[in-house]
Amino acid sequence: MPLVRDHIDPYPPTVPFTKQGVEVPGTKKPGQTGHYRNGIWGLLTRDTPNSLTTITEIFDCGMRAGKDAEFLGRRPLISKNPVKYAPYYEWQTWGQVDHRRRCVGSALSFLFKNGKLGGGEYDTVGIWAMNRPEWQIVDIAIATYGKVDVSIYDTLGKDAVEYIINHSHVTSVFTSIDHIPTLLQLQRKIPMLKAIVSMDDFTEETRGILTKWGWSVGIHVMDMKEFEAIGEAHLVEPIPATPDQLVSMCYTSGTTGNPKGAMLTHGMLALSVQANLYGLNLPDEGSTMSYLPLAHIYERITELATIATGARIGYFSGDPLRLIEDCQILKPSLFPSVPRVLNRVYQAAMLAGDVPGLKGALFRKAIQVKMDKLRATGDNTHLFWDKLVFRKIQAVLGGNLVMVTCGSAPIHAEVLDFLKIALACDVLEGYGMTENCGTCTKCWPYDPSASGTVGPPQSVNEIKLVDVPSMNYTSEDKPRPRGELCARGENIMRTYYKDEKNTRETVDEEGWLHTGDVAEIDEYGRIKIIDRVKNIMKLAQGEYVAVEKIENTYSSSAAVAQLFVHGNSLQSYLLGVVVPDPVHLSAIASRVYGSKVTPEDVKALGEACKHPGVIQEFINILDKEAKKGGLKGFETLKRIHLTLDPFSVEDGTLTPTFKIKRKDAYNKFKAELDALYTLGEPGAGSKL
Repeated sequence: MPLVRDHIDPYPPTVPFTKQGVEVPGTKKPGQTGHYRNGIWGLLTRDTPNSLTTITEIFDCGMRAGKDAEFLGRRPLISKNPVKYAPYYEWQTWGQVDHRRRCVGSALSFLFKNGKLGGGEYDTVGIWAMNRPEWQIVDIAIATYGKVDVSIYDTLGKDAVEYIINHSHVTSVFTSIDHIPTLLQLQRKIPMLKAIVSMDDFTEETRGILTKWGWSVGIHVMDMKEFEAIGEAHLVEPIPATPDQLVSMCYTSGTTGNPKGAMLTHGMLALSVQANLYGLNLPDEGSTMSYLPLAHIYERITELATIATGARIGYFSGDPLRLIEDCQILKPSLFPSVPRVLNRVYQAAMLAGDVPGLKGALFRKAIQVKMDKLRATGDNTHLFWDKLVFRKIQAVLGGNLVMVTCGSAPIHAEVLDFLKIALACDVLEGYGMTENCGTCTKCWPYDPSASGTVGPPQSVNEIKLVDVPSMNYTSEDKPRPRGELCARGENIMRTYYKDEKNTRETVDEEGWLHTGDVAEIDEYGRIKIIDRVKNIMKLAQGEYVAVEKIENTYSSSAAVAQLFVHGNSLQSYLLGVVVPDPVHLSAIASRVYGSKVTPEDVKALGEACKHPGVIQEFINILDKEAKKGGLKGFETLKRIHLTLDPFSVEDGTLTPTFKIKRKDAYNKFKAELDALYTLGEPGAGSKL
């Protein structure tokens, strides 16, 4: 079926790269830059002609693809032991999804109206599951029937789940069957919870066990079939929404304290989607691969934009190790991604291609020719080299990609440029956060020098930089203004739920969102993130260091899987905990030992982490990254601890969005880090 292009506005044939972000005359004030807006579309508002303003409009727009067109798909599970999925996607049509969302929405309306659910300030409904078609069906039903979704990260622990349900007064949760025991065990701490709906069908045995357990603690447990039957028996039409109507409480996973619930309206989300439709280049029969957490605003906006075009969404099988296999079967057009995934694609390609002999020579020549063309013209295609060398790399992700997006964390410009020439599609880095609906800045396609920036302002908001005197960043800096990045527009949240203190610290009285990120604006109006306002610490000699900036610099190395920087105000130097990439660690260990060590030999790799020669090799790699990133001497790591024990959500050292929880990360490696400091001040050339 052809794509629905009603709200897609392509880039002009001649893109003015020199005016990507344009300063609004007369807006500059002391201590801050002027306001910058998108150089093509200016500032999008609800009054802009043909703009989307509610989730209902987004779904209705996608429905024009036709009720028989494929919409939501996943690979059927054909065996549980061993786990095996079918080599094809099974699809639900737009018509089928429309009927199911009407059943779910009608059931919610009936149960809230009759007092079976509700009782809080808002009619909130929880979703706690991995990405799957049912997640989207339920979310669409919530939005189009006047309810408020509360999305819960699939990896959250009991404490955070308990807090979010209590804080938002969730009385019903749609979830996967594996989470039901956790919710039932928490019943005494979440007494408002009245219903649990399983997205997985029950067997008769499971139904008997879980419903009996549920009734014993006052909770009605049912599966989707039973819940949809309630709605089918009490069908009502979808409820028209307004732009200012609350539709989502999206909880941010803070590195300290409890999660904060950003209150997002239909208008905020819909106008963010509209901004992302500007310049979208999906083909007819296009599809998006869904694997990044739907509880995260980045994936939510990506899928809503896909829905608005009537394209398909294919869900991964749930196992990250099968993601490549899923891509090769789905053959997606759009692949939203994050640095940790794209870095692995880059590493695998470089290790496979950059080898001795003719094969390696052809690989290096292909990179050189295409890179020269990219940087000269912005064109990342080449008829000969794409077919001879890069076709195999493109086939890894299905071979049909037209766009890869990257967000959530910084990625090295070298990696982005390689992916542009290897995948021969748009590879665009952007910047956003929950509080601006994941939509703030984004790179333009065909821009030969975009890598290293996060692009100009997107059309739904304007941006400015505000001086940070304590860090010596000002709007008068030369050659480029620098300061804290602030954004304002109809996509910006107004408040955190029941959290006036954090709201005041985040959004000022003029509606500007203070992001906490330090940026600079280049001569083309593009934004480059250079630092963080927070997480600043002072070393013993009085020097201030921004640990996140240092971590981002070192993490650009393909040899580093994870890295944590630790400092102590009583010490004059920094330490690091490095989780090495197994492939690179095995190559380094093989060189140091003079004998082959494989990436699969966990015992040998564990021993290698303790070997002084291996540690020194990693120090050398990190020193190169420090020099490349322009770190000052006091910002460099003087000693490191190598480990195969990663930081993770499960052990409490990472948030669900994979940000380091600094206190918990330090406590995990406290003994090792404290021991490194007992070695005394490192001398010249001594960094072990």
